[in-house]
Amino acid sequence: MNTENIKYQKAKKRVKEIRGFYTHLVVYVLVNAFLFLINITTSPSVLWFYWPLFGWGIGIVMHAFYVFGFGHWFGPDWEERKIKETMDQI
Repeated sequence: MNTENIKYQKAKKRVKEIRGFYTHLVVYVLVNAFLFLINITTSPSVLWFYWPLFGWGIGIVMHAFYVFGFGHWFGPDWEERKIKETMDQI
C-alpha cells in the first residue's frame, strides 16, 4: 500500500467514526424527546423520562470522548505515533 492509500483509509475510518457519533446523537435526541412527550401526556405528576435521558447520556458522553477526545489520545493512532516516536529516539 502506498502512503496516499493509507491516508485515505485512515481518513475514511475517521469520517465513519464521526458519522457514527452524530447518528447516535440524533437517535438519542429523537428517542428522548419521544419519551418526554409520552411521560408528560400520560403521567405528568410522575416524571421518569430523565432516567433514560441520564443513563443514555452517559453513553453519548463516552462515545464523544472516544470520537473527539480521549479515545484518540490513547487509541490505535496513539500507539502508532508512540511507536514512531520511540523508534526515532532509539
